[in-house]
Amino acid sequence: MSSAVAAGALKASQLKSPNDTIRAACVGIRGQGAGHIRNFSSQPNTELAAICDVDESILAARLKDLESRNVKKPATYTDIRKLLEDKTIDVISIATPNHWHTLISIWAMQAGKDVYVEKPCSHNIFESRQIVAAARKYNRMVQHGSQTRSSPSIQQAFQAMKDGLLGEVYLSRGLCYKTRNTIGKTPVEPVPAGVDYDLWTGPAPKRDFSKNRFHYNWHWFWDTGNGDFGNQGIHEVDISRWGLGVTYPTKISASGGKVVVDDDQETPNVLMVNYEFNVNGKKKLMVFEVRHWYTNSEANTKVGNVFYGEKGYMGVDGYTNAYTFMGQKGEPGPQWKGGASHFANFLQAVRSRKASELNAPIEEGAISCTLMHLGNIAYRLGRVLTFDEKTMTVVGDKEANAMFTRSYRKPFVVPEKV
Repeated sequence: MSSAVAAGALKASQLKSPNDTIRAACVGIRGQGAGHIRNFSSQPNTELAAICDVDESILAARLKDLESRNVKKPATYTDIRKLLEDKTIDVISIATPNHWHTLISIWAMQAGKDVYVEKPCSHNIFESRQIVAAARKYNRMVQHGSQTRSSPSIQQAFQAMKDGLLGEVYLSRGLCYKTRNTIGKTPVEPVPAGVDYDLWTGPAPKRDFSKNRFHYNWHWFWDTGNGDFGNQGIHEVDISRWGLGVTYPTKISASGGKVVVDDDQETPNVLMVNYEFNVNGKKKLMVFEVRHWYTNSEANTKVGNVFYGEKGYMGVDGYTNAYTFMGQKGEPGPQWKGGASHFANFLQAVRSRKASELNAPIEEGAISCTLMHLGNIAYRLGRVLTFDEKTMTVVGDKEANAMFTRSYRKPFVVPEKV
């Protein structure tokens, strides 16, 4: 990172009126980033000004797609540091692998940009703290990619639950039942032409190149991903926490492993995590489960949430639909359907400069990510964790607390002071 950007000397252009065009740049554009491009290139009074990826073949493919849709050609970059030197860029959206999310977010905020960052916003608990600190210091609008929070149907369903529809809600279950086949084993091989693998690796330890550590399958390695808990499951963790009305747990336990297959994957393909919360003297419970193999659904959902109360239960299917079943017989109750644009909500806050308008402010995303990280730590250590919210530490467990951060590969270091 250049010293000018690191010092926060570069400032994005200030919008003079709510109707001014917002100039957006998308970073990491292969998978989820392709959706970012579609969204920013289709929002009113918004220009897709730049795209950035370390893989030149992905850049070429996105330019071809934009041309086919008659979208003005954006500037292209392979190095995020060069992109951030453009003072005319207002917002940065980030859909890189997880291990880059926090550092790029902080760099962007230091450069005066607002940020839309994919889930999970952090690769570890230290990063959850630092990304929030940066948002506050630089007064930036930072939206977490928890798009369910922009769904009017789920907002209405949770308000009904809060108003007592289910009575006292004591338990939520997050479900991540996605069938995922084995990734197999891939050998070490030369880095593909047009790929800046050193930059792709960034803060993580430098490993020999293998296809399984690269596109998408990086999710299943601890250096770069957080397993399906931090991939799909972080959505369900956030929804569970939102619906229960909880923040940090008092106790975390986990079990699981890699079953059925023998392949390169490091993270578990079956995982069960349990959380306990103390809310005004009452215990609330949260359970999360990953299953990668064939399975039944629960409450009509395989990827979603179930909330249990004294009068019935509520299923949240995916990101936009909620339905209830009342009484011991489980008779159908109220239902809600329909979503809205999470990107439009972000851009609204960018224009208004009111963080209160963000449906998924980074503070909420960081808490949910911390819960996910605690679950992974409990699984990796194989023991119950007792968490102290006041000190933000695991009580009496130096090994667990050491896993709150990592050794960063210079110069790609998440700073202690943002």
